[in-house]
Amino acid sequence: MFDFIRKHMRVLQFVLVLLIVPSFAFFGVQGYTRLAEGGRLTVAQVAGQDITQAELDAAHRQQIERMRREMPTIDVKLLDTPEMRQQALEGLVRERVMFVAADKFHFAPTDERLRRIFVTDPQFAPLRNPDGSVNKDVLAQQGMSSEQFAQRLAQDIARRQVLLGVGATVFATTADSAAAMDALLQQREVQVLRFDPKEYAGKVTPSEAELEAYYKNPAHASQFMAPEQTNIEYVVLDLNALMADITVSEDDLHKYYTENAARYTTPEERRASHILINAPKDASADVRAKAKAKAEALLAQVKANPDSFAELAKKNSDDPGSAERGGDLDYFARGAMVQPFDEAAFKLKPGEISGVVESDFGYHIIKLTGVRGGEKRSFESARAEMEREIKAQLAQRKFTEMASDFSNTVYEQPDSLKPAADKFKLELKTAKGVKRVPAPDATGPLASPKFLEQLFGNDALHNKRNTEAVETGPNQLVAGRIVSYSPAHTQQFAEVRPAVLAAVTAEMAAAQARKAGQARLETLKKSPDAALDVPAVTLSRAQRHDLPTPLVDAILRADASKLPAVIGVDLGAQGYAVAKIEKVLGRDPAAGDARQLAGAYAQSWAGAEMAAYYDALKAQFKVKIEPVKHATGDPAGTPAAPSK
Repeated sequence: MFDFIRKHMRVLQFVLVLLIVPSFAFFGVQGYTRLAEGGRLTVAQVAGQDITQAELDAAHRQQIERMRREMPTIDVKLLDTPEMRQQALEGLVRERVMFVAADKFHFAPTDERLRRIFVTDPQFAPLRNPDGSVNKDVLAQQGMSSEQFAQRLAQDIARRQVLLGVGATVFATTADSAAAMDALLQQREVQVLRFDPKEYAGKVTPSEAELEAYYKNPAHASQFMAPEQTNIEYVVLDLNALMADITVSEDDLHKYYTENAARYTTPEERRASHILINAPKDASADVRAKAKAKAEALLAQVKANPDSFAELAKKNSDDPGSAERGGDLDYFARGAMVQPFDEAAFKLKPGEISGVVESDFGYHIIKLTGVRGGEKRSFESARAEMEREIKAQLAQRKFTEMASDFSNTVYEQPDSLKPAADKFKLELKTAKGVKRVPAPDATGPLASPKFLEQLFGNDALHNKRNTEAVETGPNQLVAGRIVSYSPAHTQQFAEVRPAVLAAVTAEMAAAQARKAGQARLETLKKSPDAALDVPAVTLSRAQRHDLPTPLVDAILRADASKLPAVIGVDLGAQGYAVAKIEKVLGRDPAAGDARQLAGAYAQSWAGAEMAAYYDALKAQFKVKIEPVKHATGDPAGTPAAPSK
């Protein structure tokens, strides 16, 4: 195909001109005009000022870029949704409302306040010089001058003042806070009688007519939908597939073993003790001569009595770290010490004492006290490891060479994957029941959203063509094709009858439980002092006793002005409950620090006040927001092509 294009390039260029020019003349100008107009399309208004589609697109791109930086592996398409664009638009509107309000109410910070905030706020530390002035070089890297930065900071502070004046002045009275905390932390002594549908399941027998009625009810249709799924075949080009076809000769293994001998040898380490007579390299010749003479005198004593080495080191060594240990330096590897010391130590045999060794630190007398390591693994023990490594290296090289050819093959022969499997000696794999979303237990290519997206693309799904070669992991390319496709459909009654039976039985059992519970409730209302055959528990929001949330909320909300109080709570599929409230107790200490909770309550109050004030500002400035449509272009920033 590519050879044909190359041979007939001039003819194709002429044909393209004939096709493109007329279409541009009839549709292109209008399309590009629409594109320009689309950028000026109004998506919201604040105080008569337009917020355009172009501004929304820019804000949405910035939103995506922020999330990309926070989550580098996220699929951008998951962010390009009407909900995300609506969120971006709400942010633009809020910013514009704050800007208009700050201007209208003259919320302009003074230069002194700006300077104080800049100097004291930790978030501006990267922008400050040590003397507190603005680092113009850092600002320049962000495309701002100091004047632009000051203007932006002033605008930001002014906008924040709009709501800060409301939120900072809101406070909850002691009475309000106490009432709220009492309601939140109150404990109640209660008896709870549960009517569980499971206890009634054996007492109901649905008829066939009831089962079919449930099945045909449109409200239950989604319960019996079989999702769309496909049976596919696919080929995987990766290092594992290529390694299986690679053999390594004995000569190559031995050569690799020799070239990498250091890897299969345990590094030799030596243990030594030393006596250091300090004489820095920049000391005078006289000082160094005296130090050397002292070292030679000590060496003579050591030679005469080797067992005195440790004692002499303690008394005479100028290395405080080792002197107290008799000069012991513990084990060290080659290269860990200064070169003259290192060379001398690794020439000694255990128990030997060196001559006077000169280094930049002075003069050393070294005694070798131990040797470990240096053993080499045998060829046979390293054989399997070496073979894997060589195969992986060869497979990596081979993958790089074959990747482009593999992609071209599955593209140029789109009706079958067998040519690619045969050419590259790959296994033609199959999978059944593949859905658009990876299954929870999926592994390998079938766990890749990118691969599944290609499989369910228009060309692969409807034309049964090969997908493109998709990169599903490091050094892994996958191509697939759909063998058969089953669209989403309602399953036949016979297929789902067991599920229908279970659903109807559960529904009828819940109804029986509800009926029994309501009957018991009526009895208790007539005789509230009658005892329940269940133990009383102390209930609070912190101590729920594994009771369902709707039941706990109902008990704690119930009117307890007259005790005992009896209530009934319909728990839907969980049945029914009757609760008898015996006592109202004080606050639950297990709920947490009451002062912290009171602070949180005050913050919530302030948040509610600010939200209400913001809504009032939106009404005052006549905010209008158009419904957000789906993306008008690529979320990464490329505009969509104009429509005809």
